[in-house]
Amino acid sequence: MDLTTKTSKQSFSSQNTLGIIGGMSWESTQTYYQLINQGVKQRLGGLHSADILIHSLDFAPIEALQMQGDWEMMAQMLADSGKRLKLAGATGLLIATNTMHKVADRVIEATGLPLIHIADATAQAIKSQGLSNIALLGTNFTMTQDFYKQRLLDANLSVLIPDDTQRDDIHRIIYDELCQGQILDSSRQRYQQVIASLAQQGAEGVILGCTEIGLLISQQDSPIAVFDTTAIHANSAVEFLLQG
Repeated sequence: MDLTTKTSKQSFSSQNTLGIIGGMSWESTQTYYQLINQGVKQRLGGLHSADILIHSLDFAPIEALQMQGDWEMMAQMLADSGKRLKLAGATGLLIATNTMHKVADRVIEATGLPLIHIADATAQAIKSQGLSNIALLGTNFTMTQDFYKQRLLDANLSVLIPDDTQRDDIHRIIYDELCQGQILDSSRQRYQQVIASLAQQGAEGVILGCTEIGLLISQQDSPIAVFDTTAIHANSAVEFLLQG
C-alpha cells in the first residue's frame, strides 16, 4: 500500500482555528495551552491536539499602561494582536486574561471575529450550579470596574467584592508574586482569609477572576465553590475548536 492510499484511509478531525492573545502574564498563558490541548485530546483521543495560534505580548509595557490608565493604547495593542492572528488564520479569538477584557469590544470591532468572553463563560458555569451570590477576586480593575462585573450582573448574579484593604492585598499578590511565578504559602493564607470573609457575607462561590489565581488557590483552599476562570475559559475554547 503506497503513502497516498494510507493517507486516504486515515481519519482526520476538523477543528476551528483559535487565536490566543496571551502573555498577560505568560505564567497563565502556558496553563491555557496545556488545558486546551488536554481538553482536545480527551475529546478526540490519540495524538490529537488543539489547532491554536498564540501571540504572546510583552506584559511589562502593558502593566505600565495599566498603572497609567491608558486603556486606549492597550486597546490598540490588543486589536493589532487580534488582527495579526486573523491574518495567520484564526477563525475566533480568546484573550488569556480577565483584566484585558476591558478592551474586548475593541478587539472584536477591529477583527470581526467571534471572541470567547471569559466573564460570560464564567457566569454560565456559575448558573449551571444553581448559584446566585458570588464573590469576585482579581485585579483592582476587575473587582471594581463595570466591564467585568456588569456581565455577571446581566446574568442575574449578585456580586460581592473584598473591602479596600483586602483588594489591595489581592492585587499586589497577583502582580508582585503570581505573575512572576512566586507561589507563597503566606499569600495563599491571605486569599483564604478573604474568601472566608466573603463566605460569611453570603457568597455561595468565588470567582478566581485573574488567570494567575488558579496557580495559588484550588477548591481545597475554599469553604465555598471555586470557579477558576482559566479552566472555565479553556473549556470554552475546546468547545469552540470542536464545534466546526
